[in-house]
Amino acid sequence: MDNTTSNNLHYYSDEKKFLVATDCVIFGFEVDKLKVLFQRRAIEPNIGCPTPLGGFVKEDESVDEAAYRILNERTGIKDIYLSQVETFGAINRDPGARVISVVYCALIDKLKHSVSMMNKFQCQWYDINQLPELYFDHSDMVEKALDYLRDAISHSPIALNLLPKYFTLTKLQKLYESIQGRELDKRNFRKRINEMPYFIKTDLVDKSSSKRGACLYTFDKKMYRSLGNFHI
Repeated sequence: MDNTTSNNLHYYSDEKKFLVATDCVIFGFEVDKLKVLFQRRAIEPNIGCPTPLGGFVKEDESVDEAAYRILNERTGIKDIYLSQVETFGAINRDPGARVISVVYCALIDKLKHSVSMMNKFQCQWYDINQLPELYFDHSDMVEKALDYLRDAISHSPIALNLLPKYFTLTKLQKLYESIQGRELDKRNFRKRINEMPYFIKTDLVDKSSSKRGACLYTFDKKMYRSLGNFHI
């Protein structure tokens, strides 16, 4: 190693080192309600309190890689929709140390998560309108992630990551209503969905709510992307 390379390794030796973490606000959908997943904090301060799923970034991984790793460890799911929302870096945001946290919005189909892994890490779902008491700046994280989700669904069908492969239009409308926090006109909503060619009506019928049943739809991701869309 020449002197130039050696000196480059010490450019920042006089600077203080900070911890970098990721916090993932994970949304799920169940019984027509938008849910948020929290785990019990395993370390002090505030050990045992509900907290977004998160952890520290390791030296050999990117911030995104750390977020995916942590989500897979906690839920057992590998294919997760994940997007950066905001970085929280207030000086005294964490009483334990100077920690800069990159916050993510994650969407998962609740039917796919590993119950055993969720139990291992003491994870629990909460109704978005009945959240537990949160500490540090975690309430702000949830609010920012929800704002991001509400804005994103206005121009992208990412909310479908919260549903199984086949769904009724009623379930789809309930999902959008739960995210937006308001009722939607049924006729206008269905008209809009039926105008989108990548929402495919199948021959399958869901009879869980009535004898007649309701037609099941699916989302054609390949067609959606063929039209120049990629954010899903």
